[in-house]
Amino acid sequence: MAEKRRADDAEPITAQETKKAKSDGNTQDEPHWATPISSFQDFEMIKILNDHPKNKSVFVHGKFKGHEEEAVVILEKTPFSEETLPIALSGETKLKVGLKNDIYGNYHGTPPPQVNGIKVSVVYPATPKHLVKYSQQESYLVQETEDDYKNITLPFLEKEAFRIQWVYNILEHKTESERIVYEDPDKETGFILLPDMKWDLKQVNDLYLIAIIHKHGILSLRDLTAEHLPLLHNILKKGQQAIQEKFDIPPCKLRIYLHYQPSYYHLHVHFTHLNFDAPGSGVERAHLLTDVIEHLEMMTDYYTKKTLSFCLRENDQLLAEFRKAGRVPEKSV
Repeated sequence: MAEKRRADDAEPITAQETKKAKSDGNTQDEPHWATPISSFQDFEMIKILNDHPKNKSVFVHGKFKGHEEEAVVILEKTPFSEETLPIALSGETKLKVGLKNDIYGNYHGTPPPQVNGIKVSVVYPATPKHLVKYSQQESYLVQETEDDYKNITLPFLEKEAFRIQWVYNILEHKTESERIVYEDPDKETGFILLPDMKWDLKQVNDLYLIAIIHKHGILSLRDLTAEHLPLLHNILKKGQQAIQEKFDIPPCKLRIYLHYQPSYYHLHVHFTHLNFDAPGSGVERAHLLTDVIEHLEMMTDYYTKKTLSFCLRENDQLLAEFRKAGRVPEKSV
């Protein structure tokens, strides 16, 4: 369940993660998929895994001709920007009338290529877990008690080998160092703040940043106690300051929260603009950082004791563990 960064919410495995180390001064050959692709020539679509008309995105399962590895391709329409609107609203955009009635008209427009781009994310090679993650599935609301966490969730996490090497690569400045917005290097209370892959850095109203803590061993919200309040206060204060200085967005325009269950099991905090309808920002998954701080100030082991609700999808292995324990009913036929 953990890698996107959880097996059912996994991020693309970056080429940097898979590069082979130099040995005795000689660079070994890299696997073919470590090289960035320049087009979809020879891509063969197998099936559409999922699509989101609201977000104007589609998830496609396929392969590149001549190679056995499978791929997941995510295509997403990019939003308009103030800089490109003059081009879109010019003679270069061709219109075909769909309906004209009095003062109202509907048209199909074909804008020039420079304003008709799409955001492309590629998971290659994709594992079966990636295919599950991006496939359309039914969801179930789980209410996890303290005992459930100890007896179901934690043993499951310990049994599964969730790969988060990409997180350590960021923290060690091996990858993505050029994308860092802010860093506090303190090993106990420090963190790195950088853009989430969902944000293209073009529209501040779509702002989405992630604060990844330097301290190892804090898996999720469940691990937090009053001992970690200095860390949480530091992320809140310095994260807000960095965003205001870099993007001129005040704290009152930010949604700052943690996920439970998280996408990957190394504590991180989400910073999004209030105008952005970020995936996972609903009440069944997001916990506001200010609320988390207040709860821990009132009760040192609040998140150890509290029953936490979250959604799991049909093919999530953790859901199978909850069903095995009789905590979630079997799917009706």
